[in-house]
Amino acid sequence: MPDRAALVTGASSGIGLAIARALGEEGLGLTVAARRPEKLAGAVRELRGAGYAVEAVAGNVAEEADVQRIVATHRERWGRLDVLVNSAGVGIGAAVAETVARRIDMQLAVNLRAIILFYRESAELLRTAGAEHGNALVVNMSSISGKSGQAWLSVYSATKAAVIGWTQAMNKELSGAGIKSVALCPGFVDTAMTEFVRGRVTPEQMIRPEDIAESVRFLLRTSPQCLVPEIVFQRPGEAL
Repeated sequence: MPDRAALVTGASSGIGLAIARALGEEGLGLTVAARRPEKLAGAVRELRGAGYAVEAVAGNVAEEADVQRIVATHRERWGRLDVLVNSAGVGIGAAVAETVARRIDMQLAVNLRAIILFYRESAELLRTAGAEHGNALVVNMSSISGKSGQAWLSVYSATKAAVIGWTQAMNKELSGAGIKSVALCPGFVDTAMTEFVRGRVTPEQMIRPEDIAESVRFLLRTSPQCLVPEIVFQRPGEAL
């Protein structure tokens, strides 16, 4: 049984999967969660094939019951939670006059509400880890568009700005208990979510998912006396 354990949402591909790999390499037991069972199964095969200890939970983080089930499954398997990675996200572009309420609600539910619920459900486990070693870590996936709102991605930008605000609030509330929160704010990363922009930014010009994962590895190594509340990732020449 690994000495420490992590729960990663949105772990079937992209940034979430890259972070899960890095955490596995660091020796943490993994619970990986994603909405599509078949896609998650492929990621689990890869992670287990690399020798990592993995528990898989398919679920929709927009549903409160699924968030509760994911955390409960993690608790039952590992009995502890040292790293929580809120990587699940959805972005739907639209001009403001064409915004559809259902799509607003989806982005709010997945990008923001789910993070709040995961904190609530994981609070006891995180407090226990924080009391033990002072380095419980929660990684919240924001975006560079949360730092500077973008046209056409207005709702997505708003949710990601809210993630930054939530992370700041959680540090004020929980850092004294040894629980550190960080908002990761990348520009275009080479994942399926950035296919819409590939006509003007090629995959070769984008940030790598592994770049984001390396930041989590760095955060694992910081001392209990060091809190990193936010990391911004920009492409060379890209303005914030």
